[in-house]
This record gives sequence, C-alpha cells and structure tokens, in this order.
Amino acid sequence: MTESAAKPDSLSYEQARDELVIIVQRLESGSASLEESLALWERGEQLAAICQQWLDGAKAKIEAARTRDQAAAEQT
Repeated sequence: MTESAAKPDSLSYEQARDELVIIVQRLESGSASLEESLALWERGEQLAAICQQWLDGAKAKIEAARTRDQAAAEQT
C-alpha cells in the first residue's frame, strides 16, 4: 500500500482524482483478478468520496462568497 493509500484524508483533490483515473483504467483493462478488482473498487470508492468532499467544500466557499457579495451590494 502506498503512503497516499494509507492516509486518504491527506490527499489533495488532484492526487485523489489522478489515483482514481489509474484505478478506473486498471479495472477497465480487465487484467486484474477478482480479488484485486474488489480491492481496486473499494479504493476507488474512497477516492471518489475524497474528491466529492473537496468539491462540496469548494462549492460552499463559492456560495459563501456570493452571499457576502450580495449582502455588501444590498448595503450600498
């Protein structure tokens, strides 16, 4: 297991996405055993969740900024 696989919470969005792309390619190639495919699938699910957390956080920041900008515009 790689260091990034051991510490999924420390992955950036880009790291998680890049590892997920590699996993999808390996699964699509069909060369992995059933056991390995299941392990890859589980890791892919973890990585997809990490990516979603990053995206949700970014969306929340954008919405907060829009709300602040709108409130500031209404006060002027």
